[in-house]
Amino acid sequence: MRVLLVAAPLIGHAFPFVPLGRALQAAGHDVLVATGGEALSVADAGLAVHDIAGSLSIASIAMPIMLRHPVIARAELAGRAGTRGVGLLFGALNSRLAGPAVELAESWHPDLVLHEPLAIAGSLAAAAVGAPAVLHENTLFDARTLVRETLSRMGATVPEFAGVISSAPPSVLPGRESSRPMRAVPYGGIGSPPILPESGRPLIAVSRSTIAGPGRERLMERVAAAAPGVDADFLLIRPARQFDVPPNVYTSGWVSIPQLLGRCAAIVHHGGAGTTLAALHAGVPQLVVNGAGDRRHNAGLIAARGAGLAADEPEIDANTLTRLITDPSLAAAAGEVRDEMAAMPAPEALVPWLESLPHG
Repeated sequence: MRVLLVAAPLIGHAFPFVPLGRALQAAGHDVLVATGGEALSVADAGLAVHDIAGSLSIASIAMPIMLRHPVIARAELAGRAGTRGVGLLFGALNSRLAGPAVELAESWHPDLVLHEPLAIAGSLAAAAVGAPAVLHENTLFDARTLVRETLSRMGATVPEFAGVISSAPPSVLPGRESSRPMRAVPYGGIGSPPILPESGRPLIAVSRSTIAGPGRERLMERVAAAAPGVDADFLLIRPARQFDVPPNVYTSGWVSIPQLLGRCAAIVHHGGAGTTLAALHAGVPQLVVNGAGDRRHNAGLIAARGAGLAADEPEIDANTLTRLITDPSLAAAAGEVRDEMAAMPAPEALVPWLESLPHG
């Protein structure tokens, strides 16, 4: 069968499709990913891609929306808007993606469409050709809630989903009983971890978002400033600018974080869902920085589960970083979630169910 995967034109939205896309390919199905921008790099994973975004950019859509809704904008920047800001932004984005997605479906004729919650254009494309649509959750927000918020801003309706796939570990995000569980197998693109000197100290990775945020991000400078007081080595991944670092701090370009995490004692990051789930998959304690969008929400979930710490950027100091790698309760909880995820069905296990759906 032909399977169309639809994702917003952002790396963090398209990369979670790679494991299931590969599983479908391995079962002999034709798979096409419809996305745009830097997310077209999912082609490096061996998946065919089609650009439905063109020159469309998130920033060009976000700025006028935030200016028209200043109260929601302020809450969104603080990570306290819930799904309101997301609905505004991705409602506008999907209004622009819907036409190209429907045109692609009408020309390619998929038998099945899977899309992530913030690419509801995928459901509109499925409806246009009479194909079933499956919602593929890729965040730690409830997928159906995100869809409702997006649709309310678009003034659109879509048929019922043929199913919902959830990769969230139940102990971190409960209430997914009506969804099909699937293990989140992280994909981090192409980029080998750097070779670092052997010091015998634990390694802490420090990562930032692939999306440029408002204002100047100081996470990596704060970690580097605290590093001399921590008995560990640090790897700053893709620092936004150059600055002097102490001897126990190293820097690198793009690396595959899932590959790197096998060598790490912990990770400090911006709170994106992809990195959060990758750290949980690896059983690595994480320090999640409260921030805009879903970042404060994700940080709160990790702290509540005990698998890591949540902190505002100014709170990052040597004591916090030392606790991250020495508190046995954090490591124990992270290991519990890793084992919980390992027991969830692999992407390959969902292929027979997808094949059984009545296809268009």
